[in-house]
Amino acid sequence: MRTLILFLICSSMLTGQSVELGEVNWNRSYDEALTFSKEQNKPVFLLFQEVPGCATCRNYGKNVLSNPLVVDVIENYFVPLAIFNNKGGEDKKILEKYKEPSWNNPVVRIVNSEGENIAKRVSGNYSASGVLEAINQSFAERRMQIPQEILLLQDILNTNPTSEVTYSMYCFWSGEKTFGKLDGVYETQAGWQNGKEVVKVIYDEDKTSERQLTSKGKQANCADDLVETGSFRKDKDPKYYLKKSKYRVLPMHPLQAARINSLIGEGVTDLNPWLFPSQKKFLQYSERNSIKQSLYDDDFEVAWDKMNSILEGA
Repeated sequence: MRTLILFLICSSMLTGQSVELGEVNWNRSYDEALTFSKEQNKPVFLLFQEVPGCATCRNYGKNVLSNPLVVDVIENYFVPLAIFNNKGGEDKKILEKYKEPSWNNPVVRIVNSEGENIAKRVSGNYSASGVLEAINQSFAERRMQIPQEILLLQDILNTNPTSEVTYSMYCFWSGEKTFGKLDGVYETQAGWQNGKEVVKVIYDEDKTSERQLTSKGKQANCADDLVETGSFRKDKDPKYYLKKSKYRVLPMHPLQAARINSLIGEGVTDLNPWLFPSQKKFLQYSERNSIKQSLYDDDFEVAWDKMNSILEGA
């Protein structure tokens, strides 16, 4: 009950932060951000943004800077710093230091503790993928391996659920394990259709095709027939291997859940590299407090907010 109350309270509160800034907790002092950068050994994620701003600026806040996974990466691997490009004072000084135009659309720079660029300036690309490209460059510039969860985020951002196909098979648990690990697969759903066990595969037709999926499925005896008629009924044990694991307590993006379910089904026991920072924290919290609820199959953004509410109230 306490968890539910906390969730409802936090969901109803207004953060007071301008929509252009999204959900990231920003520093507003350039000098303090560089100090934190040196102390924490993290680069500064420097956003030049018009606040209040035009439609492009508002959409950037809503669509990029409010993506839960993008926010999690920015806040945990970087020191976030927002500089308003339509203000005077200290903001204007930093704008002039980097020769950034005033009253401009969003620009992102990633700089080290000396304020030096360690990634290509992001300008004109108002997508989460543009931000992620700069993030990856910042790791390469520091000769650091890109964390697995950031590679997973790249896969999530670049895989679009454009098509779906449904296969009947002897065991939909095996089917989800088989299809969930394939490149281009966005989501899997185990269920029943026309009295048969089936798996619905939602995929990106720019990355894979029905023919390729069918071939992989037949190799694993998980594509007896295509099912094109009848009503689909979801199984009570979606992502069976994931559901039976300790990772079931975590909110998961559908693609992440498909991958992790497959990995567990294949015997992988340490999935921490595939988890985002807040998920790792919540997993530790759930183990300490014996949390039994499952979030992995709930609506992703709702479940993510619920997880953060619990962590904030801990």
